[in-house]
Amino acid sequence: MDRFVGQGRLEWWANQSTCLEIYDIDITVTVGADGKWRATGRHANALDATQCEGWDFLMEMDPHFSIAFPGEDRGGITVRVVEAEDGTLTLVEAPDWDGSVSVTFDLT
Repeated sequence: MDRFVGQGRLEWWANQSTCLEIYDIDITVTVGADGKWRATGRHANALDATQCEGWDFLMEMDPHFSIAFPGEDRGGITVRVVEAEDGTLTLVEAPDWDGSVSVTFDLT
């Protein structure tokens, strides 16, 4: 298979046991001659104001998500998500990402 068009979901995991949010996406995955896959997509459903706020927060904090495809209980591939101004999502596999992030919160 060198192309998949369908649905998937992006999962944002705080740790190995806590998934903070899941976003359904329509996705197109292609595999190039080099064997690397590339994916683009869009949110399957328009996000409401609360969901948009959560999405923006997670993207700012760390744009790495697990991606799950139909039939998978949990995402197994870590991707870095880049969102264009028109809402198009570009997903790039991030196999070297170790799951750590340094976040500073200003509570004043």
